[in-house]
Amino acid sequence: MRPENYQAQSHPPSHEYELNFGPNHPGIEGNYALQVRLHGDTVVSAHADGGYLHRGFEKLMEGRLWIQNIALVPRICVPDPVPMEVCYSLAIEDISGLQVPERAKWLRVLQLELSRIAAHLFYFGGHAATTGMYSPSFWGVADRDLILDRFEELSGGRVYHIFNIPGGVRRDIPEGFLGRVSALLDYLEARLPEYDDLLFRNQVFVRRSKGVGVIDQQQALAWGVTGPNLRATGLGFDVRRDDPYLIYNQLDFEIPTEDSGCCWARTLVRRSELQQSIRICRQVIAALPDIGGPVRAPIPNPLAWNVPVGESYTRVESSKGELAYYVLSTGGEKPYRVHVRGPSAMHAVQVLEKMVTGGRLEDVAQIMFSLDACPPEVDR
Repeated sequence: MRPENYQAQSHPPSHEYELNFGPNHPGIEGNYALQVRLHGDTVVSAHADGGYLHRGFEKLMEGRLWIQNIALVPRICVPDPVPMEVCYSLAIEDISGLQVPERAKWLRVLQLELSRIAAHLFYFGGHAATTGMYSPSFWGVADRDLILDRFEELSGGRVYHIFNIPGGVRRDIPEGFLGRVSALLDYLEARLPEYDDLLFRNQVFVRRSKGVGVIDQQQALAWGVTGPNLRATGLGFDVRRDDPYLIYNQLDFEIPTEDSGCCWARTLVRRSELQQSIRICRQVIAALPDIGGPVRAPIPNPLAWNVPVGESYTRVESSKGELAYYVLSTGGEKPYRVHVRGPSAMHAVQVLEKMVTGGRLEDVAQIMFSLDACPPEVDR
């Protein structure tokens, strides 16, 4: 039953009961809780309750040097950390007037799209598990690990890469790296038909997810929904195309959409996005050998860097939706104020509470995961 069609009824208190989903529950990417009140198997009300893991990043950043925050921001979204590094760096570069070398821009896009693929693979397995299908979880985690291998080779870190810094990237790619990434992309693309058979066309998954957790386009815009969750309602908005940054305006890619706005549609959008990310990565791999030059602009001593007075609002398209940073500098060695506009803050609270109300108990977990939220973005 869709939330707007649900008519709250007055039940005797003895006929209602409460159930906690979390704070450790597979229905969302991380420690998070959803307190639901039920009448039978129907959700009468829901309350999102975060605050169990990474918290308070915005305040912590005020006490750290500009460069030190590069090691902090990836933790705001563990499955997709690269957009956090890039967006924060873009804001500092905007305030400081730093000109990022062309090669660094292409290297950033390669990382961003690999991170998007890794995040979507993680999502496929998690969503499948909420419907009782665990093989896709094993596949998704194992294939994601192959991408983490490349990140480890590039940066030395598997989960938190800390590779993008104000002015560019820390170092150039190792010898043979592009060939290994290209072989990985070939493997992942060859795996997609198997994922189709195991998950996307599997009637167990289709019947469980199709028509469940529906958001129409008008609701999505009113609620502030972004990213794949918005594109699943038929609106093809993507920051990479509609407000391009780095070198996205030089690349050829499509913005996948679906019309039904349900859990299944959100999964299909991400499946198509994975293909588009492979397409983008191949264009970067083809272009990089001809793009020489430095990979970072000169910056002052990072341990005594007084970023000029100014403010900046920058945004990128993460795997979860539109991610933005508002950064304010008063000319000191540390940020005066940082505000993170994480897409999960809306998806995991207001949208989730509305969507599960009127639904059934067995659909709560998959509705949670279909929104693909990162809890630390809520408690940032």
